[in-house]
Amino acid sequence: MGIAEFRVSERGQMALPSEVRRRWQMLDGGAVEIADLGDALLIVPGGHGGLRAMLQDSIEEAGGYANLAATVATDEPELA
Repeated sequence: MGIAEFRVSERGQMALPSEVRRRWQMLDGGAVEIADLGDALLIVPGGHGGLRAMLQDSIEEAGGYANLAATVATDEPELA
């Protein structure tokens, strides 16, 4: 799907597109986890190890926190 823009109702509600619900096996509804990143929201399916587990796995794949932080500091010095 990539990046798309969706409308949020006056009550703060938003519908997940059917393509996403199918991919996440949520055709009958389900839980999602949301991480507030400041300028963005990260929405992931809930109940699959959780957002914390996904982030931990990503940090481990990047060679650990120290390695990830060093890479970010090199590639994006304004974030260091």
